[in-house]
Amino acid sequence: MSPTLALAFLGSFGAALLILVGWLLLGKRRSAEERERARRRFLSLRGRVAEAEVTDVDGLTLCYCYQVGGVTYHSTQDAALFAHMLPQDLSLLLGPAVIKYAPGNPANSILISEEWSGIRLAKLPSLAKSKGD
Repeated sequence: MSPTLALAFLGSFGAALLILVGWLLLGKRRSAEERERARRRFLSLRGRVAEAEVTDVDGLTLCYCYQVGGVTYHSTQDAALFAHMLPQDLSLLLGPAVIKYAPGNPANSILISEEWSGIRLAKLPSLAKSKGD
């Protein structure tokens, strides 16, 4: 290889390396919120469905468990973004539900998202009035 060709190759490689490093350092990085939104969207569109049980509600954090392939998973989801979709009495959320999980990673699951909800109300408030009213 001639010295001129070697220098041209080395210069091209160096320029490509600088462009790659600049892109990695200065490129648009998604925020944690954007990554979480993308995760929920992926699961709501492509996730598999499984039966679950909402076991606890701590503020707007929903705790739930489910089984996939004989393995029991315990998970939580912050539902603050979806407060408008939840009942005022959060104890109504306790009980059976449906989750969506990633086929290749069953521990990656959601109970509620922008496009989908697996929440079932465990107890419906009585709508019937007594005859004496």
